[in-house]
Amino acid sequence: MFASLPDLVDEIADGALVGVPADDAGVAMAATRELIRRGARDLRLFCLPRGGLAVDVLVGAGCVAEIETAAVALGEHRPAPCFTRALETGRLRVADATGPALHARLAATERGVPFMPMRGLIGSDVLAGRPDWRVVDDPLAEAGEPLVLLPAVELDVALFHCPAADAAGNLWIGRRRELATLARAAERTLATCEEIVPGSFFADERDAAGALSSLDVDAIALAPMGARPLALAGHYGVDADALDAYAEAARSEEGFRAWLDHALGQAVLA
Repeated sequence: MFASLPDLVDEIADGALVGVPADDAGVAMAATRELIRRGARDLRLFCLPRGGLAVDVLVGAGCVAEIETAAVALGEHRPAPCFTRALETGRLRVADATGPALHARLAATERGVPFMPMRGLIGSDVLAGRPDWRVVDDPLAEAGEPLVLLPAVELDVALFHCPAADAAGNLWIGRRRELATLARAAERTLATCEEIVPGSFFADERDAAGALSSLDVDAIALAPMGARPLALAGHYGVDADALDAYAEAARSEEGFRAWLDHALGQAVLA
């Protein structure tokens, strides 16, 4: 279960459907660097619910073929330059979605049902680009009100970073319960963590509620500061200067390549 970072990343096959969390939820930036070093190709990213720095860097490095997401941006006020270029040049397939729809698709998989119904999508422009989503009449409504059926999606891999793992292979995810949803909707769950601690999080009732069972985890790699330059709640904040520097450098293809060459030589992707 415990692996080196390169060995953990080797579990992600080219072409895999990979679930990743939002920038504030525990992004595996150290693993992102290893994926690029390995030369990963044709990855399909499922963002819960939006993509950020890791997604943009992977797109810029040529690792990604398609993305399903509600948005891709570097925080509230920064565009995602590599994503934008790839979209404009047609090098990237993007399936537009909404945050609730993405959560609903994973929830269907987690619950073992083929689809999840939603009403809030009715009348939105998103439906026009999603032929895989079905609009049907609500069978329980007398007036036949429309519903959207969102198909369950089984991820090949869930990949994220968390504060800690214990000796039994359980993960501490705290209040980030969306990481549990990702894990339970994936064939394999790969996680990096800040530290490995003795004992079991499930030994204490106060810790158990914030833990993800080892039954839902396949491999763990130790990666201190593994989310940097993004934040990890309770451990370190976002490095805004590093994000600004990236956004400026990645405005051009040449600038991105220079940034990437430098970043891959560093202990922290920044």
